[in-house]
Formats: sequence, C-alpha cells, structure tokens
Amino acid sequence: MVDSKAIVVLMVVVVLDLLTDATTTTTFSAASTGPSSDFQLLNVKETIAGTKLRPSTLSDYQELSTNNKHREVKDKWKLKLVHRDVISAGKNHSDHRTRFHQRMKRDVKRVAGLNRRLSSGGTTSYGGGEANYQVEDFGSEVISGMDQGSGEYFVRIGVGSPPRSQYMVIDSGSDIVWVQCQPCSQCYHQSDPVFDPANSASFAGVACTSTVCDRLENAGCHAGRCRYEVSYGDGSYTKGTLALETLTFGRTVVRNVAIGCGHRNRGMFIGAAGLLGLGGGSMSFVGQLGGQTGGAFGYCLVSRGTGSYGSMIFGRRNMPVGAVWIPLIRNPRAPSFYYVGLSGLGVGGTRVPVSEEVFQLSESGYGGVIMDTGTAVTRLPSAAYEALRDSFIAGTTNLPRTSPVSIFDTCYDLFDFAMVRVPTVSFYFSSGPVLTLPARNFLIPVDEMGTFCFAFAPTSGPGIIGNIQQEGIQISFDGANGFVGFGPNTC
Repeated sequence: MVDSKAIVVLMVVVVLDLLTDATTTTTFSAASTGPSSDFQLLNVKETIAGTKLRPSTLSDYQELSTNNKHREVKDKWKLKLVHRDVISAGKNHSDHRTRFHQRMKRDVKRVAGLNRRLSSGGTTSYGGGEANYQVEDFGSEVISGMDQGSGEYFVRIGVGSPPRSQYMVIDSGSDIVWVQCQPCSQCYHQSDPVFDPANSASFAGVACTSTVCDRLENAGCHAGRCRYEVSYGDGSYTKGTLALETLTFGRTVVRNVAIGCGHRNRGMFIGAAGLLGLGGGSMSFVGQLGGQTGGAFGYCLVSRGTGSYGSMIFGRRNMPVGAVWIPLIRNPRAPSFYYVGLSGLGVGGTRVPVSEEVFQLSESGYGGVIMDTGTAVTRLPSAAYEALRDSFIAGTTNLPRTSPVSIFDTCYDLFDFAMVRVPTVSFYFSSGPVLTLPARNFLIPVDEMGTFCFAFAPTSGPGIIGNIQQEGIQISFDGANGFVGFGPNTC
C-alpha cells in the first residue's frame, strides 16, 4: 500500500550525474516549504558536448546486453538501461539540429493525434482479455530512440520461442503490443530482422470466435483468424493478425501475451520492431499482466547525452522506498492515459499566477494533464504556458535572446557561456508536493552552436508532461492503488 504520509512530508533530492552544481538536482518538497532554491546553474558546455553522437554499433549494445549480469536484489530483478544515443548503428549521423527538427515534427504529430483521440473519446487500443500469467517482478533495458529515427524510448525484449531480440517503442498512452511480422508486405526499416512467427514454437493465432477478438477495436476476420488494425494520429498504422506469443525480459518469460503480428506497417517507429503499450487499458502489456504485478511498473528515462543507462521495471515489489506519491486521475473517456492533478507552476521559487482550474479535468472528460512517454515536449494550456514563459523571461533578462526555433518561441544564444544561472521551474501538484526540475530538463540545446530553448509549448488540448521533463527522474506507476511516484533513485 502507498504510505499517504509520503505525499505531504517528504523531501527528496535526486542526483542526476557527477556534477556538483544545481543543474544536477531534482527536488521534491512539501507545499509548505516550497522549492529548495530559486536559481540553478546550467552547464552549457557539457550540455552542448552531449549533443554530439558518439560512434557505436548495434553489436556493441547486443554484446552489452549479453554480458549484463542479472542481479537479484531484495526479491526483484533489475537490469541496466541503455540510452539510445550510444547506438547509432551507422544509420543516423546527422547533426543535432537536424535530429532536433525531426524530433519536433514527430512530436507535433504525436500531440495532434492525442488531441484527436481525446476529442472523439476513442482510443487506438483494443479491449481486454483474460490471461493467467506466472511471472515474477522483472525489469528490462530502455533506450532513447533519437538515433534510430524516433523521439521515443525503446526497450529490448525477446519475442517468441526461442526468443528473438527486438527493440520496442514504449508508449504509456497506448494499449497494444505489436511487432512487424513475416510475411511482411509493407514494413518500415528496423534494426533487427523482422520477426518470423514460423520460427517460433509458442506463436498461436487467435480465432475470430475468441473473446479477445470480440473486444478488439476495428477487428476483422480472414481465414478464421482475427485481424487487427490500429491507426495513430501521425499517420502511422499497423495491420495484421492477432496472436498469443511469449515475451522474454532478461530471465523472465511471460507467456500468452496478446500481440499484433503486423504484416502491413507504416510510421515513425524506424529502428524499433514494434510497440509495447503500457497504457491503463486491460489489453496493454501492464493490463495483461494483471494481478501478477498489480498494475505496477516504473521507468527512468536517461538524460540526453550522458551515455549512461536508464531502467524499466515491472511489479509492485519494485516500487521504490521513499518515493513521493501523488494520486492518478482516471478519465473514463480515455482510460489508456495516466492523468495527474497538476495545480500550478512556479518560476524562481514563486508560484506563477495561473488558476488551478486551467489544469483540471472536466466532468465530461476534457482538459486535465497527462503523463506521456511518447510526447517529448511538455504542453500546457495556452494561458498557463504564457504565464510560465513570461515569468521565465523576466528571470533571464541577463541572457541574450535569439530567434524562435521550431515550436519554441523563447530561445537564447549561450555560445559564449560556460555556465548560466537560470530561475528554477517547478510543478505544483494538487495533493501537495512540488517538483522542481533540473535545468537541463527545461532549457535544452537545439543545435551544436549554443542555441538553447525553453522546452515548453502551448496547446489547446489537454496538458501533457512530456519525456524531456521526465528525464533522469525515477517514475513509478501503481495502477491498482491509483498513484504515481517520483524518486528517490536516479537512472
């Protein structure tokens, strides 16, 4: 059970890397104490250095995965996480500015797709099914997808029997698990060979008469087999047959997972074999595990350019001791999404004058604030964004401004600086805690020449806390009890 006292009294300082300046801390505090500091230092030179790709190959990562020793600590499996920046695999050596613009284009499409889903009350996922899994709590390796042509994060798992290692995009806003499958009449490029179900002893197609097929959204039938079709808001899609298959995470084997076997696929998933849906619906991977993990999972998205590891774990036994927990909010119109009660914003230790009503989820299911791994940049309702931006600008009058870049209207030329002092940026939650972000999570480089931008954007739809703002913070979801936790450990 979640300790309710942790919600109001904990203060956790999370060290992100070996630097000793204030850019390296994420602070949680009780609402009565406020953020621990009004200003932080951003290490400009180190951050710019982190934009440069280091040469590596796919085989480097595969060797690392093979040699990684699984260690059992306090009855739980924990594996290293690898940042995607270390895996260029010879496919993407473009400069940081080009990669940034590609990422922002994908991000705009992602947000537009989410808004369409929410406005229509629909989801991209299929319905639930019954399964009985014998599985321990476990973990796996998560990688940033930037170098593989995707702004999302990847996890590497085994598919089939014997297991074939595949990269999968992790998506907390989707309720589907799928991989590209042979025979593939239309497939985008992926890093590993396309999965061939003919080589898997555990692959079992789902009949059209199955209750699982009955609950599919856009289900069809061909030659007695259940067919699925999922379209995403950015124009991506996957089409194929539904199957039960075995997935392997390290030494943990999960059998009879309902997955889509995609024979026609198109989209922004370049590099990954498919998608591991982690949404709140019953047919997401977390939902299918059900009582075996209590709907609990967590991740730590490694910070850009550090060359270090992130993590993903499943199971309530893996929930961190000493985390600060805030309630999740359920939206019946959009059960796949994880909503949180954001009540306000702060700059420089002072709360920004924005009404809490701006962030609230209406009774009809509109508005609110979602936590999403698939969206890069945090989106805020326009009134809240403008107030936050104006307060930040007022606190950075000593820094030289430059022209807007992509979706960012507040940018700075920091080429001549080694370090800069910037006001803190904080999220206030309705249950009490205040999260003060590391400077590198809100002032980010958009090229290799010292142009940094304030990494927030306005939206006319729901607010979204994106993965840039989540980086380096250990985040845990306890779906059964309805909480999300932050900290205290780092990636």
